[in-house]
Amino acid sequence: MSRKAALTVVSGLVGNGAPPPQPRVPRRGPIRPTRGGFRLVVRLLPGQVPADFVKAAPAMAEAWQVHGVRVTSWRPGYVRLAASVADPLTMPRVLAQRDSGRLLSVAVGVLESGVAWVVDLRQIPHWLIVGATRSGKSTLINALVAGLARQLVALVGIDCKGGMELSLYESRLSALATNRAQAVRLLAALVDLTLDRMELCRSARVRNVWGLPTGEQPVPVVVIVDELAELFLVANRSEKDEAHAAGTALIRLAQLGAALGVFLVVAGQRVGSDLGPGVTALRAQLGGRVCHRVADPGTAEMALGDLNPDALKAAQAIRPDQAGTAVLASGDGWERARSLLVSETDAETTAAAHAHLTPQLPELRAAVNGPDSAKPGPTAVAVIERLDLDTEK
Repeated sequence: MSRKAALTVVSGLVGNGAPPPQPRVPRRGPIRPTRGGFRLVVRLLPGQVPADFVKAAPAMAEAWQVHGVRVTSWRPGYVRLAASVADPLTMPRVLAQRDSGRLLSVAVGVLESGVAWVVDLRQIPHWLIVGATRSGKSTLINALVAGLARQLVALVGIDCKGGMELSLYESRLSALATNRAQAVRLLAALVDLTLDRMELCRSARVRNVWGLPTGEQPVPVVVIVDELAELFLVANRSEKDEAHAAGTALIRLAQLGAALGVFLVVAGQRVGSDLGPGVTALRAQLGGRVCHRVADPGTAEMALGDLNPDALKAAQAIRPDQAGTAVLASGDGWERARSLLVSETDAETTAAAHAHLTPQLPELRAAVNGPDSAKPGPTAVAVIERLDLDTEK
């Protein structure tokens, strides 16, 4: 199959004089096979930019008779073209079901390149997941929880829709808040736990909990927030104070948590700046982003717009019939991916089967269920006031 004819699509240069200049074909490197197709590196001609190749990618896919061509900048003056013969996201392969074998790392699906999609909280500690109803957001959370449930980590849930979603995993949760008042108290307790760990690391003269001796390392805590908008939407003054307290605590956890073994997975159908400035500030701290099909462009913009415009365009192109398909992005780049189909029943069964691994964190359970369930710590109001003072500084 000739690659030269397809490359002429982006090779024309505008010149002066007659006759018109003949197209020049950019020079390319060797064609290297991949799991699902092939890739090659192309050297840009004078006057060309990577956007020229991005625009011509559909034409190259047609000329090469492949499913799609992905264009990425390789280094100044060069682009990398990756061709996929077929869509690997049509049927996620079994390889993604395998345990990644590393603490806080879970294989949840398949990347467009054909390899396993692994969410590694040690590498990217905080994630934002957005998606409309039936887009695959809940399925991804099911896969993530089912994988983490098998590990010795504490799972903490915040589901202000009365616990309709996260209560499925309650047997494996160290604490679960089902309304905003409980969420504020739980988040305050989590901040207090984080500050205690900070003092522990300071006393031991280490930079993070992973530098502590093995027997002294505290259990990792993964906080899952379902439907972020329920925390920030307000109808009166008292709700505004609660929303501000919740947002401040989440931002504080995102700033400090990675080094202290506290990780955030924040999900929502709609996430926009109209929910308040706290949402934008929180978004900036969530380095990993997953965008399924969304109902409004503002949510996709909030999830991906600050990271990569190409990722934003790819997310906006997801069709309603592509449930489970998402665009994931971080500071390192972006990929199309699809999560494994993990049903609510499967996730609930997995959580129940590993309930014996649930770490007991009485200070968190007491924040939700009241002081009778554990010894009380600093009040939620005191912690939130301290957070506000720290933020103002």
